[in-house]
Amino acid sequence: MRSNQPRSNPFVLMTHPEAVIRAVEKSASLARLQGQVFRPLDKPILGNTPADVAAYDRRIDQGN
Repeated sequence: MRSNQPRSNPFVLMTHPEAVIRAVEKSASLARLQGQVFRPLDKPILGNTPADVAAYDRRIDQGN
């Protein structure tokens, strides 16, 4: 008897992506995970004002 569930085969993602998505949505262990999205390049580094950045650039350009 064959199951309709995709096996642990990386090629299933390419051949039956909708089956993989359904399996992920039904997964109790995945539902318990707490997801966080980190986007470190979206925000400037705290404490760096334009004046600080300009001073830093001048120091680098002078070779200090």
